[in-house]
Amino acid sequence: MSMTDPIADMLTRIRNASRAKHNRVDIPKSKVKLEIAKALAREKFVSRYKVIDSDLQGTIRVYLKYGNDGVAIISGVKRISKPGLRKYVGTGEIPRVYGGIGTAILSTSRGVLTDKEARTQHIGGEILCYIW
Repeated sequence: MSMTDPIADMLTRIRNASRAKHNRVDIPKSKVKLEIAKALAREKFVSRYKVIDSDLQGTIRVYLKYGNDGVAIISGVKRISKPGLRKYVGTGEIPRVYGGIGTAILSTSRGVLTDKEARTQHIGGEILCYIW
């Protein structure tokens, strides 16, 4: 069975694992999902990620991060651009998620970037998701 939105599946797996207090979550590997995992690690939403090349496709193992009180660092994830309705923004239109507390992840001509990185490089693109 084919999946219509693999990025939404990745975000749902991370959200569910975070709410269930799991230490890690396994996600089928693709180039875009690997870049999203790298962006999450750069923004310190996850502690680390690891690529496991075991089968045909491979797996990305994302290690979730929790605070000292056991509360998950990731409190919410929202998919913005969907296969049926893409959302593109220019440089001046890049949104601030919860006043800068959260992060928007964009797919740009220079790769997958966070909103802060895209503003620094003065580049717009497709908003993949918000995470806070």
